[in-house]
Amino acid sequence: MSEEKHITPHDSTSAAEACVVSDAGASAGSRRVLVVGAGGFVGGYLIEEALGRGYEVWAGVRSTTSRTRLSDSRIKIIEFDFDDPASLSGVMHEAMPEGKWDYIIYNLGATKVTRYADFNRINHDYLRAFTGALHQAGKVPERLVFISSLSVLGPRDERGGTPYDESIVPLPDTRYGASKLKAELWLATSGIPYVILRATGVYGPWDRDYFLMIESIRKGFDFGVGFRKQTLTFVYAADLARAAFDAAEMAPEGEIYNISEPRAYSQKEFRRIVMSALGRRLVMPVRLPLWAVGAVCAVAEKIGALRMKPSTLNRDKFRILRRRNWNCSTEKARRDFGFTAGVTLEEGIERSIRWYRKAGWLK
Repeated sequence: MSEEKHITPHDSTSAAEACVVSDAGASAGSRRVLVVGAGGFVGGYLIEEALGRGYEVWAGVRSTTSRTRLSDSRIKIIEFDFDDPASLSGVMHEAMPEGKWDYIIYNLGATKVTRYADFNRINHDYLRAFTGALHQAGKVPERLVFISSLSVLGPRDERGGTPYDESIVPLPDTRYGASKLKAELWLATSGIPYVILRATGVYGPWDRDYFLMIESIRKGFDFGVGFRKQTLTFVYAADLARAAFDAAEMAPEGEIYNISEPRAYSQKEFRRIVMSALGRRLVMPVRLPLWAVGAVCAVAEKIGALRMKPSTLNRDKFRILRRRNWNCSTEKARRDFGFTAGVTLEEGIERSIRWYRKAGWLK
């Protein structure tokens, strides 16, 4: 949660840039939603979207979660101790003595850990405990939307770049992807009405991972991994939040959807878009061989373990970096609940950079 120690400028312009709130669900009225994992990067956008649609909003967090983006008086905070599964149903009853949430957006998860076993504990075991508590408390919602990842699919057609669709059988090659797939499979047998969203690379204000890439380009260097062409896909965080609520309201039960902007980019295109938004004319592209990146990731992982702090670069992340094809089809989401990405990469990068500058992240 270190990224949330940076306080965003609280003017109306930055708020608008930080989240595009859809008014499609403005008639939601008294409908109730619980966002689990509400304190993180994507969680903040989910909360903003819920408030913008007029929902009664509960934010499910852990005791250590930053509350920087949860200061709105309309938000009801629920603290869950997922390492004490027996406590969860009682916490639910205390938060809502009568009735239940109409929708639950389950966004809790770990993308980097100090011990690989924590991927399974956080991404799968916590979800299993939570769904069990919903049954025990009698608070099974009308729909639970689970935010998953395109990483569950594993590498496919690395040379041809054929877009992934939802019919592909998942074969994850990372521990992160495997833990997310395990969570998906559990949800399918949990007795909870669900929809799964497999998001591609999520970016926007408050994000740290893409910020590091943007900061590197600002300094004049764009580091790429491997020498074969790589196709990249992105989704602006506010678009993902809008998709989550549209799916909750309209998508058929038990379906899985890819969520992305409906086109892919090369590393060169991404660099040019960032350069344009930064107003920078010259950047040196640096291509690193896979073996060198693998070595750096292994060393960074060891250092992170010694410091007891998860490293952004690690052997699991290396498998993601070396993957060449992230192209995916979003036609199913468009057909079933009308999803289209409202923010292009050009617009989203410009918004992000404006926010990074106002927040003091970029000079």
